[in-house]
This record gives sequence, C-alpha cells and structure tokens, in this order.
Amino acid sequence: LQVLNERKLQEVDSLWKEFETPEKANKIVKLKHFEKFQDTTEALAASTALVEGKLSKNLKKILKKIVAKDAHEQLAVADAKLGGVIKDKLNLSCIHSPMVTELMRGIRSQIEGLVTGLPSREMAAMCLGLAHSLSRYKLKFSPDKVDTMIIQAISLLDDLDKELNNYIMRCREWYGWHFPELGKIITDNLAYCKCVRKVGDRSNFASSDVSDILPEEIEADVKAAAEISMGTEVSEEDISNIIHLCDQVIEISEYRTQLYDYLKNRMMAIAPNLTVMVGELVGARLIAHAGSLLNLAKHPASTVQLLGAEKALFRALKTKRDTPKFGLIYHASLVGQTNTKNKGKISRMLAAKTALTVRYDALGEDTSAEMGAENRLKVETRLRVLEERGIRRISGTGKALARTDKYQNRSEIKIFDPSGDSTLPAVSKKRKIQEVDEQNTEVAVKAKKFKTEIKEETTVEDAEPVKKKKKKRDKEKQAEEEEVLSEEPPTSPTIEVR
Repeated sequence: LQVLNERKLQEVDSLWKEFETPEKANKIVKLKHFEKFQDTTEALAASTALVEGKLSKNLKKILKKIVAKDAHEQLAVADAKLGGVIKDKLNLSCIHSPMVTELMRGIRSQIEGLVTGLPSREMAAMCLGLAHSLSRYKLKFSPDKVDTMIIQAISLLDDLDKELNNYIMRCREWYGWHFPELGKIITDNLAYCKCVRKVGDRSNFASSDVSDILPEEIEADVKAAAEISMGTEVSEEDISNIIHLCDQVIEISEYRTQLYDYLKNRMMAIAPNLTVMVGELVGARLIAHAGSLLNLAKHPASTVQLLGAEKALFRALKTKRDTPKFGLIYHASLVGQTNTKNKGKISRMLAAKTALTVRYDALGEDTSAEMGAENRLKVETRLRVLEERGIRRISGTGKALARTDKYQNRSEIKIFDPSGDSTLPAVSKKRKIQEVDEQNTEVAVKAKKFKTEIKEETTVEDAEPVKKKKKKRDKEKQAEEEEVLSEEPPTSPTIEVR
C-alpha cells in the first residue's frame, strides 16, 4: 500500500476518523501490489518469520522488485526489529512510530475495501485458519515442548523402581532356600540375577564360568560356598521358575536405564536451565507435582521450596510447631552436599534461583542453559562462603568479580573409632603384672610406715600413765609415813640428877 496524503498522517489522535469508511480509506492509501500465498503452510511460515522479526524469502523478493524502484521513499514497518533487518539487508530507509501503528490499525479495519476481489467469507475462513496455526506456534505445541511426557516418564520410573525392589526381594528369598550363602557374597542385585539365570542349580557353579559377571575373587568365594552350602535341594521346575523371574528383573532393569536416558534428554529439551540447577530427576518430580511446567513457573520461590512437604507444613501450622525447610528440593545435589546446619539456607537460595530458571524455561524463547549455569555458580559460591565462614563477594558486579572456581566440599568427616568397642586389654599381661607388683610394694611400704607411726604414738601415751602412777605411789608413801609419826606417843626428855 502507498500513502497518498502524508499531511493527514501527522494528526495521530484523529487518524482513525480517516478509516471509518472504505471511501475515506482509499483517499489515504492506495493498493500498489498484492501477492497471494499458495497455501496455509506458506502463510504460516511468513507470519512466524514476521513474529520473530525475520525476513522471509517471499517478502525479500517483493521488496527488491517493488520498493527498490522507489528507493527514495520511506518504508513504514510495524515492527522495529524487522525494519532494522530490512535496512541492513536491502539498504532501505524504514520508519516506525506511533503514527505507523495507527495507520496499520486503520488498514486492518478496512482491508476488505482496500483489497478487492476477495469475498468476506473466504477472508474470514483464511484469517481463522491462519490464526489457529499461529496460536499453536506461539504456544509451542510441538512434540519437543510437551511436558506431559516428562510427568508420565517420572511416574513410570518410580513405579519401575518399586516393582524391581519387590521382584529382587522375591528372587533372593526364593533362591535363598537353595543357596543361602550366595546372597551374602553378591550384594549387587543385577549381578545376582544374572548369576542365577546363567548357572541355575548350585551344583553347576563348580563347572560354570561367571567371570564376565563377577570378579575373580568373588567368583572363587561363590564356588567355595557352593560346595559346602547348607541349602535345601529343589527340583528343576522350581529352578526354571526362578530363572524366569530373573529374566523379568534383567529386562525391567534394562528398560529402566533406557527410560532414564529418555527422561534426561527430554528434560534437557524442555527445561534445560531447571535441569542444570537441580538435576533431571528432581526437576521432573517438581514438574509432575505442580502439574505442568507453566504451573510450576507460576509458583513463588517459597512454594517451590516446600513442594512435596505439604502434609508436614499443615501439620506444623496446626500444632504450632516449626515448619519444614524443604520438600522435593532436598534431593538436589547442592542441598545434599552441605552440612545439616546450612541445609535450610541453601535450600531457600536454591528455590529462589530455581523459580527464576523455571520461568525462563517456560516463558522464554531462548533454549540455552547459560542462565541455569550462572545461577548454579552463585549458589555454589554461597555454599562455599557458608562452609568456610568467610566474607567473599557473591555477585560479579562492581570492582570484584565472582569466583568461578569449581566447588569442593570441605566439610569435616568424622570416622568411627573402633578402639572403643574392643573388650580385650590393650596392655600386655607381663607389663600389667609388673605394674600390679609395683603397686602392691608401694602399698606395703605405706602400711609399714603407718604401723610404726601408730607404735610411737602408743609408747608415748603409755609412758605418761607410768609417770603418773609413780607420783601417786610417792604421795601414798608420804601419807603413810605422816600417819605413823602421828600415831607414836611423844617421849619426855630425860633429866640427869647429880
């Protein structure tokens, strides 16, 4: 279409009045060239190219033929991005402004009057079909972007794990009646079932070669145990049923590995950033729990953190206790490798970054995983800061740049000390006897010293009463002598007479 009167285009607010009727519209613009699409597929390809701001081949040919003749005039475009592409490739001056937007709106309203020769019914049918096709493209209804496959795959993976555990337990218990020692020697479930399927009866272990399944050391132990086994004898029919069960276990295990690879590839196609952040299994369980990738993108970070722990949350709110700190996100590798004290902090930060990556995957057009890698690096840096208890810069803005070192867990690992369980004496018997003899001699010397001290005290105490007895005897003798003197009569003095 070519603009006839550019003066009226200057009045943007009243431009809609010039397109009230087809007659007025023909005075403003005039049809210069019309190119018809061959089918709906070609129309959809051209429309999607315009939506993405790209220049289609048909549009490029038309612009070269028609507009190149009037190269001095400007080309009005509704998309500024598309105008930039046209200017770079065809060297045409393009204009994009509010005036152009109003002009395009008026042209769409009077398109039937400007383009003659098209019935209104056919025009409506073509517009409806193109609108449906374009809507499907915008909503990404493609096999690569369907998250229903992820929900079904992760549910089937969980069911397979449960069935495998039941089958393996039944196989070990059933064959354990015939060869109970084999279950303790072979701990790997898949290797156990392969051995049972290949050998069958335990008497065949001595002549069979299972080196392709087991290492040499374990194979020697199995053969030695088979000769002295305490298991009961079973019939060939029982062995055949056990072997059939082992076949089922091996087939399901192989299908599970295939399903896991399929889930991993599908997660990288639909939600690459989410997969980088929390892993394919945790990401798939989050999507399945929310219902879809779009529903998960609508959840805030606090809800993402507690997805899968709803019962514990409402129980804690009802009983007024501490609420849980994590749900399904607890099984992410970043939360698992930190210590117990920092699990709550890391899960909160990981949930915040996960919510951002989910929205980017669900609503963004880019399919790269760069954003997920950047956010994971920030979480690892934060984890390193919490582990080392240092003050470091987390973001890469400002003068200091973010550290991009690979995270290495440096948490302390406490090893169990088995010396505390030993009841045997750690010291040799001879040394212990010598120590006991030295203690006895020391006790004997102390006892002798104590006895001599007691004897000295007793002699001193005994000497004191002897002295007291002597004093008493002397006093008694003096008293007796005084009594004797008092009893004798006084003798008169003799007088000599001359």
